[in-house]
Amino acid sequence: SSQNLSEEFAEAARQLKKEAPRIQFGKIDVTHQHDLRKEFNIQAFPTVKFFVNGSREDPIDCKGVRKASTFITWVKRRTGPSTVLINSTDQAEAIIKADDLAVIAFFRELHNDSVEVFCETARDVPEMPFGMTASEDVCASYGIQRNSLVVFKKGKPVHHEVLEDGRQNKLGLVRLIKTFTLDLVTEYNIETSVKIFDVPVENHILLFTPTHSEIFNEIYENYQSAAAEFRGKILFVLVDTNEARNGRIFEYFRIRDIDVPAVRILNLTSNAKYKMPADEVTVENLKEFCQSYLNGKAKQHVSSEKIPQDWDKMPVKVLVGKNFNSIVF
Repeated sequence: SSQNLSEEFAEAARQLKKEAPRIQFGKIDVTHQHDLRKEFNIQAFPTVKFFVNGSREDPIDCKGVRKASTFITWVKRRTGPSTVLINSTDQAEAIIKADDLAVIAFFRELHNDSVEVFCETARDVPEMPFGMTASEDVCASYGIQRNSLVVFKKGKPVHHEVLEDGRQNKLGLVRLIKTFTLDLVTEYNIETSVKIFDVPVENHILLFTPTHSEIFNEIYENYQSAAAEFRGKILFVLVDTNEARNGRIFEYFRIRDIDVPAVRILNLTSNAKYKMPADEVTVENLKEFCQSYLNGKAKQHVSSEKIPQDWDKMPVKVLVGKNFNSIVF
């Protein structure tokens, strides 16, 4: 909530006052400051913007940061080095074990485009520590070829990404790394919904199924297998259809009891929905559906009732999904 974020923001300001006194903090109530709201195009609340070197032009947006500690890290990485330079295996181990998640890049040398992209990525992912090394010993002790990024979860490597000079995309890396703050398949509920929307992946696939059915384990394994392949591109979500509190999400996708298990893809930017053409939730069907969606070949799913026979007999016409476009537009 707005109130919570204000408190976290104030806590961060208190701590940073001691550590970085040059950084000033301010709070604006835009309900009374219409000109400022317009100038900085404030749409959502609360919005945090970081102004650099006294310039009003192009402030940096701070999105999806909810905790004081994460906000402090975000500010420090904007005003100083965003990654730790690792010179020894002990130092690497300390970073990997300090937190649930850690990201370390192993480079041949520290002067290339990939290093720049890695440092920029670290600025946008304050939720976890970032380190980089060009030390032969450190690379050898982890058995890692140079120029690659490794995500560690609870001290163990869980993802390995080759960093090719000039080929890396910062946004792609941010998306990929942020997905590790969630499970491979995240079950949708009140607590996880906030986290799901904080990860900047705009394509979500949802499996609607009762989690207590006989076939659940098999379906779930297939779903997890497909999830591993599309990590960072499509976020895999599980919705338990036996959970009464999920009612609103069934309504939104027009899912009925007889439809489950059902698989849908939602694009958060356009709100377009897509239905998996196959009925069976197999690894092949899931992969084919995801791939055709990413290639722009999936058909948009518009669930609609039948057009009533007397829809145009009265002064107020009856519109359903099937005749909405043709009549309205």
